[in-house]
Amino acid sequence: QIGDSASDFFEGVSAMRNLKKENEELKLQVQALLSENSSLAELKKENEFLRDALNLGLEKEFQLKTAQVIAKDIFKDTILINMGSEGGLVIGLPVITEQKTLVGRIVGVSRNFSKIDLISNKESSFDAKIRDQEIYGIIQGKGNSQALFELVPREKEIKKGDIVLTAALGGIFPAGLLVGEIKEVKKSDVDPFQTAQIQPAFDLKEFKNLFIITKF
Repeated sequence: QIGDSASDFFEGVSAMRNLKKENEELKLQVQALLSENSSLAELKKENEFLRDALNLGLEKEFQLKTAQVIAKDIFKDTILINMGSEGGLVIGLPVITEQKTLVGRIVGVSRNFSKIDLISNKESSFDAKIRDQEIYGIIQGKGNSQALFELVPREKEIKKGDIVLTAALGGIFPAGLLVGEIKEVKKSDVDPFQTAQIQPAFDLKEFKNLFIITKF
């Protein structure tokens, strides 16, 4: 009886060990499935992102590369993407969303990462125009997600709600990219130019995937 009891005891210990091992293996399988599902979800989002771009015909206008946003600095109006010189990126390339909205341009490149100054960055400045009108000016970043439409001749009529697009005058960006909307116009009788506050068209909180224009 003592021998039988000892045998049952050790069989119980062995069974417990087997159950524990099986439990750990099942946990690993669950983790693997969760990781796989997460990867599939990311691929689905990326496919939707690319499909939206194809529907807009972006690939017919530009040579593009896609990258993911991995860091945002809202205080400095900069973002970081997971592609760099190894992916063929160089300083100066324009960055847009799948809706053809201008985000900014690359200002720093390492092997696998690139830094982008948003159009609201204080170092950002480029030519722009009012949509469907021959009214030109300069977009100047002011920081804190703010930008101004400056050096617009006083006699030109601009108003709240006007849409601002990039102009090709300076050669920094291709023409026709969406910049934003005029929110407020400041005009003076003594100043030969007027200034307007711009609301950038992109939403920094929604940034995940972006396009880099490698040739235009």
